[in-house]
Amino acid sequence: MARSFFESGPELSLEDFRLLRAVIQKFCGIAFADEMLPMVARRLRDRLGAVGVSDYGSYYRYLRYHPNGRVELEHVADALTTNETYFFREDYQLRALVRDVFPEIKRTGVTQRRHRLSIWSAGCSTGEEVYTLGMLIDDSRMFPGWDIRIFGSDISRTVVQTARHATYRGASFRAMPPAFERYFVAAADGREVRADIKAMCRFGHLNLLDAHRCAVVGQVDIIFCRNVLIYFDLESRRSVLDSFYERLVPGGYLFLGHSESLLNVTTAFELVHLSSDLVYRKPAAGA
Repeated sequence: MARSFFESGPELSLEDFRLLRAVIQKFCGIAFADEMLPMVARRLRDRLGAVGVSDYGSYYRYLRYHPNGRVELEHVADALTTNETYFFREDYQLRALVRDVFPEIKRTGVTQRRHRLSIWSAGCSTGEEVYTLGMLIDDSRMFPGWDIRIFGSDISRTVVQTARHATYRGASFRAMPPAFERYFVAAADGREVRADIKAMCRFGHLNLLDAHRCAVVGQVDIIFCRNVLIYFDLESRRSVLDSFYERLVPGGYLFLGHSESLLNVTTAFELVHLSSDLVYRKPAAGA
């Protein structure tokens, strides 16, 4: 029988919470304090019915031992993280990107005869950040004839599919400058990113803790990983940042969220003062 609207569902005991927390943390690095138990219970409640169990202890055993447990863990990560994003988020970082980073990459590319710009948006959610980067590259007119590659990855297959669809509505546009509306065309279910911008961008499902899989990204000039590391425990942050270091070319840039820092996490990157932001950079070769 269907559960009444007023029924709260099964209780999540502290013991089961800690078991769930351990398996989730091992899978994707997301860490939750004991105080987060009510939130975890609320967000995972519907997943119990989805896999045919009635309590959290059985759900833990499903995640731990069932052949489909790893697939279900992807749904868990999706349920427990916030996928809110929008075009031109944290625009002061984007100004620094265009004013300071793009010109440096252009100079380096011309000097080294390497006319390629590669960017990785790690934890791209529904894709607004990726397409924002594509629009900024086109609008800057700094890279005519260059090979432009922008790759967006996320642990959630659901948001990756949304990103590939490239059609948006409402809140996604709340910070977008009017001048960039030219990069969209009308669609039946919203506004679709223009074809030439979509052609720069591709998306894939990646768990950032899987360094072997992350190697498919190749070498990149810039990594955006904003408001993602805040979900991770210290060990997982270090693991992810090691992967980022490997993926960045010497002198490549790492953009984090405004509240995120590498203090007490790693000393591999140098802090760089740009015109409107502080960002991290992999030291140049020979530095």
